[in-house]
Parts: sequence; structure tokens; C-alpha cells
Amino acid sequence: MELGLTGKVAVITGASRGIGRAIALGLAAEGCRLGIAARGEGALNAVAEEIRTAGGEALAVPGDLTLPGSAERLVARTVEAFGGLDIVVNNLGGSAPANKSFMETEPKDWRGVVALNLYPAVETSRLAVPHLRRRGGGSIVIIASIYGREGGGYAGYNAVKSALNSLSKSLSRELAPDNVRVNAVAPGSILFPGGSWDRRRQADPAGIADFVQREIPLGRFGTPEEVANVVVFFCSERASWVSGACLPVDGSQGRSNI
Repeated sequence: MELGLTGKVAVITGASRGIGRAIALGLAAEGCRLGIAARGEGALNAVAEEIRTAGGEALAVPGDLTLPGSAERLVARTVEAFGGLDIVVNNLGGSAPANKSFMETEPKDWRGVVALNLYPAVETSRLAVPHLRRRGGGSIVIIASIYGREGGGYAGYNAVKSALNSLSKSLSRELAPDNVRVNAVAPGSILFPGGSWDRRRQADPAGIADFVQREIPLGRFGTPEEVANVVVFFCSERASWVSGACLPVDGSQGRSNI
């Protein structure tokens, strides 16, 4: 299927490993030129080199997107390198500190989880929109979670992932007149080397096997590539009338009716 992505320019945050890396490789395979960001410079450069070795184009822009100026640098350098911007994938996020009850969670924990998940998506999108408008439209995809659609996880994580879903819906309506589509993808439990589920499985193989049997009807963890495939579709011309959606990629793990 021709996705119409050849020559498009995309920005991807949190692109050094896991879901972000898979999204970068997926979009590059469809012919996108990429500006990719993450805090880990070595791992980020490795992803960019992997893309170039496969014949693609990628600019690595290392930086901590929770800090002022980092998102601005990412967008500006990408536009300078490739002449414009068509796609934004807000993948940066995380659940730390995990496994704290509401009463155990301190103000610094709340500030941290909001700074890591919500603010980078807000700022990167805000900076990108003028460039998307100049191209006559584009696509923004926000990586949320099934725990932004229903209860589960600790309160801080649930709250910010719900906020990302709300942000996606609000932006989809506001930016529709500019032909900018905005969607969210809600992964379930995704396994990749060095990720949180990988660490948990190594620490407690029997417990995690029981979790998979009990909680994931398809009987296995998802892969980053399975999330990336959905993101690539949302970014493409094949999703031209899809905006304001939040699509779970979770092996039927979620329990929400919508």
C-alpha cells in the first residue's frame, strides 16, 4: 500500500529506543526525512546512523525536552536541515516514579511526571504548527497509553496520559481548518530490551508470565514495531479523514468500551 510519505519531514521525540526508535525506523522506511530527539546522545546517534545506513535521512538532535529551549532547537534544526515540517510524533514519556500510591506521591513526583509527559508534547506541537500550516497541513500523533483511557497504573501516570488524550482531541478540532490532523495512540504493555517490562520479567519471570496470561487476551506482550505500524498509518495520506481518534494497540488488554 502506497502511504504517500516519501519526502515528508517528521520530528520524533524520545526516539533513541523502544517505541520511538521503531517509529523512526518505520517512517524512514516509508521515505520520511527525520529530526529525532532524546536525552541519550549515543543511542540517538546510533538510530540516526541505522537510518542512514538503510538509505534514509535523519538528523539527531540530542537534548532534554523537559528543559526550556530543547523543543525549539529540535524543530528549528529539523526545518533548517530539510526545508519544512509535515509530521510530529510526540513519543517522549514515562511512568517514573512507579508504584507509589496517591498519598505516597510527593509534589516533586507530580511535577516530574507532568514535565516528562505533557509539557514536551505541548511545546513541540506548539512550535511545529506554524510550519505545518505553511505546508498546507500535516499530522501530529501523540503516544498516550491505555491507562489514559481507563483506570490502572499510579495516579500521576493516569492523570498525564489522560491529559494527552484530551490534548489530542482539543488540537484535532482546533487545527482541522488548517488541514492538520491530530490523533493519539494508546499502547498497552510493550516489551523491548531494556524497557520496564523487560526489567520486570527478568526480576520476576513467573509473576510476569502470570500477568500476561491474566491481563492480555492475545497472550503476549506487544512489540514497538506493532505500535509504530499504527503511527505510520496515522501519519500517512491513507488516514486522511482520521483525526481526533485514540487507537489502542494493546492485544485487547484494555477494558474501555470506547
